[in-house]
Amino acid sequence: RQHVASNIGIAKSQIREKEPIVWEILQEVMRGHPVLLNRAPTLHRLGIQAFQPILVEGRAICLHPLVCKGFNADFDGDQMAVHVPLSLEAQA
Repeated sequence: RQHVASNIGIAKSQIREKEPIVWEILQEVMRGHPVLLNRAPTLHRLGIQAFQPILVEGRAICLHPLVCKGFNADFDGDQMAVHVPLSLEAQA
């Protein structure tokens, strides 16, 4: 996609106004890029897991209940780190 916004000011405005094109571009960028989800302290191998992200509304991470036990997640304000492997070697 080219020329969605002609300058940074217009791009910021499109993000602030939540224009649909922003959502489409984010989904396109995320496609095929797995993320690593980690809940400290990582005491065993299930403390960090890879996922294919799905874009959702809001500022919270949505987590499937079946993976909560591995993370020892209990939804009382736990923090999790999201790592994005950038190189192809790191994604393999």
